[in-house]
Amino acid sequence: MSNVSVYNMEGKEVGTIELDDAVFGVEVNEHLVHMAVVQHLANKRQGTQKAKTRSEVSGGGRKPWKQKGTGHARQGSTRAPQWKGGGVVFAPVPRDYSFKINKKEKRAALKSALTSKVQSNNLIVLDELKLDEIKTKSFLAVMNNLKVQKGLVVMAGDNNGNVILSARNVPDIDTARADMINVYDIMKAKTLVLTKDAVTKIQEVYA
Repeated sequence: MSNVSVYNMEGKEVGTIELDDAVFGVEVNEHLVHMAVVQHLANKRQGTQKAKTRSEVSGGGRKPWKQKGTGHARQGSTRAPQWKGGGVVFAPVPRDYSFKINKKEKRAALKSALTSKVQSNNLIVLDELKLDEIKTKSFLAVMNNLKVQKGLVVMAGDNNGNVILSARNVPDIDTARADMINVYDIMKAKTLVLTKDAVTKIQEVYA
């Protein structure tokens, strides 16, 4: 098991914590991490793009001129793709881009993402993160004390409403609950900030 330092909200080291190797010390599988990120982004796509084919465009029912003798190229409709206002060739239609990966693969990808943050020294553990009021300046002060500019702050439960609301206007810093983290958010963040309670929760859920 690896030991990492624990900091308080002033950015001072107040102790250490032992991380479970079953979650924070696995062999990093880059392929599964990539697959989990691609799945997350694919599942977020709306897939509502639509354009009309020549069979769906209004008009063009009559042949614009006779087949022969006019000097023009033969045409059967003014709504063919080569005409202005015509249909689109192989037009996009609404579709579902989402796909599934196995639960074991998803769990292994998450463990790999967490381990990569430990290995790259981009993991910070906080003894606690509590704000008495909703104030962005107070939240930013904590992040500045920890030297976090682009990161993900993970807390244990729902009793951190002041922190979540204080952080929502801060660019490049996101918040999440320990039981709702995903590989994409972890890999996107330069620094992963976990409270001690969040570490315990993650190890309970994923060990």
